[in-house]
Amino acid sequence: MTASRPCGLWAAVLLVAAMTAQGCAPVGPDYRRAEPAVPSAYTALEPPIATSDPPGPCIGGSWWTMLQDPVLNRLIAQAVEKNLDIRAAAARVQQARATAGVSGARLLPEGGPQGSYDVYRRSDAAAPTQEIGTSPTALQRRGEFYQAGFDASWEIDIFGGIRREIEAAYADLEAAGEGLRVVLVTLQGDVARNYLELRGAQLRVDIAQRELESRRTNASITQSRYDAGLVNHLELSRALGEVASAESRIPSLENDILTALHRLGVLLGRAPASLIPELSPAAPIPAIPDELPAGLPSELLRQRPDIRKAEREVAAATARIGVSTADLFPRFSLTGSFGYLDDDLDSTSWRSGHYWGLGPSIRWPILNFRRILSEIAAKEAVRDESIAQYEKVVLLSLEEVENALIVLSTEKRRAAALSVAAAANEDALSMARELYTAGAVSYLAILDAESALYRAEDELALSRIHRAIGFVSLYKALAGGWRDAELQTEEGGPSPEADAADSRPPPGG
Repeated sequence: MTASRPCGLWAAVLLVAAMTAQGCAPVGPDYRRAEPAVPSAYTALEPPIATSDPPGPCIGGSWWTMLQDPVLNRLIAQAVEKNLDIRAAAARVQQARATAGVSGARLLPEGGPQGSYDVYRRSDAAAPTQEIGTSPTALQRRGEFYQAGFDASWEIDIFGGIRREIEAAYADLEAAGEGLRVVLVTLQGDVARNYLELRGAQLRVDIAQRELESRRTNASITQSRYDAGLVNHLELSRALGEVASAESRIPSLENDILTALHRLGVLLGRAPASLIPELSPAAPIPAIPDELPAGLPSELLRQRPDIRKAEREVAAATARIGVSTADLFPRFSLTGSFGYLDDDLDSTSWRSGHYWGLGPSIRWPILNFRRILSEIAAKEAVRDESIAQYEKVVLLSLEEVENALIVLSTEKRRAAALSVAAAANEDALSMARELYTAGAVSYLAILDAESALYRAEDELALSRIHRAIGFVSLYKALAGGWRDAELQTEEGGPSPEADAADSRPPPGG
């Protein structure tokens, strides 16, 4: 009775200590969300860009549907489902979730059943020990040994090292979820960009082919006039040279078409040439809406997943300082075991061969303090690096929005001027052809008018491409185009953000 009282007292004391330790504040710095300084408005927001205030609903939804192109809608849907980068990012989320589960399990006791069976034999040369009161004939030269039991240990997280490890693991999980959203936003923007470049290249090929046909027509007319002795060989040579020059521009544009098609195929998780039959027929560049929601710079901190990912990385780095700081303090564990240990399995020996034990243990690596302090300094440097990276991501995000707004503004003005120039040059070419046929002007007048017209049309096509890509860049910079519902796995699992919220540990644990 007296022997069991100290054991029970020890167990009670350790249990109270363990429960108290779980409520103690963990060592190390607590994370405080940084609030980078951002301007109150975008400097590029001025007419002729019309913006909605507050931002329209498409910032958080399928912004590409504003282009009203069913083919683009279908391509983006297929890319989200089949893209290999999405699959890889989703796998990284699963890895982070599993790692967080491993860290969380460290707060629970560890152990399990164990057992062993041994057969032993003493040699004749062995010098056996003989207990007092026994005869040498009672000593066995061969025997069996049985052991079965259950061992358990529980590390009491008094100083919070395990809790800081869990905090870091769940911050990594949330960062992985934001990383998946980064991949998704990038994918949607890349599909839209390459699709617009494809349609733009097809338009430029059409312009180049029309220029080639026009040059061939002029060369035919010039050949007839040369045969009639109305023009000299110089004009004929120039006409034939312009045909060859116009023809030389088409292959490079066709290369742009194939490059965009190949890139789209890979983005959709398919063979590079798989989309050639489907998308080779030319189609117009989708029209860009006039009203574009830009929002406020401060909203980027909530919208852009790369900013939120960088912020979660700061949180994880801060928590890991606490993990290393906890190594400066002793670690306490509660260990226990019970079982059976004997050389016979009869009922009598079972009653006499059982055992149990319960007690505390302490481990304090005081000779490793120099190494631990260096690890803490290294973790603090990692935290400082992640803060700098976070602030850099914020600045780059603001830069991307400003640049996209500038492109939209300048290309809108440029396209308007090029439209006027193209119309005027078309009239000039028509008049030059009439005068040339009548012999009133030389072939040089037609050459100049044609060059001006097709140059204006090609520049107008480029301006439309640049403005369309600027539209994509703006929504990509504003983190538009992602919703949690679009982050479902193929098996129908919840989104990473929902998983992280569901699996986040309670405060203090």
